Amino acid sequence: MSAPAAAFAAAAEALVGTPFRLHGRNPETGLDCVGLVGAALTASGRRVRYPFGYRLRNATIHRWLGFAKANGLLPTEGPLLPGDVMLTQPGPAQYHLIVAIAGDRVVHAHAGLNRVVVEPRHPETGPIAHWRLAARSENLWQR
Repeated sequence: MSAPAAAFAAAAEALVGTPFRLHGRNPETGLDCVGLVGAALTASGRRVRYPFGYRLRNATIHRWLGFAKANGLLPTEGPLLPGDVMLTQPGPAQYHLIVAIAGDRVVHAHAGLNRVVVEPRHPETGPIAHWRLAARSENLWQR
């Protein structure tokens, strides 16, 4: 695991307990899953470009894929490492970003529990996409 990935994973874990808020971008007022990834990227020294126009239910995933690429997250395969981001589909037309921390644990903004939580990864909600944080030089939007 790289130092940037470790910093990103630690930043995501530090947001546990933050309130859930759809389209939330500020840890003080609440985060959704996109806001969680963005806030952790910001806390680990990266500039973030957010997608707009998504809802809790979405017909396509193109906004999610563009969000990853614009923020230095590169497609990867293999085992889930701390700092990796996965796009899952927990329900019909529902897409969700989670951040791996350690072991089989992940951090995510849980709408049902109304806060950011740490939970074991649920393999049955396997990834639609799996990304790893790029080196700083590969982040198109770095400061």
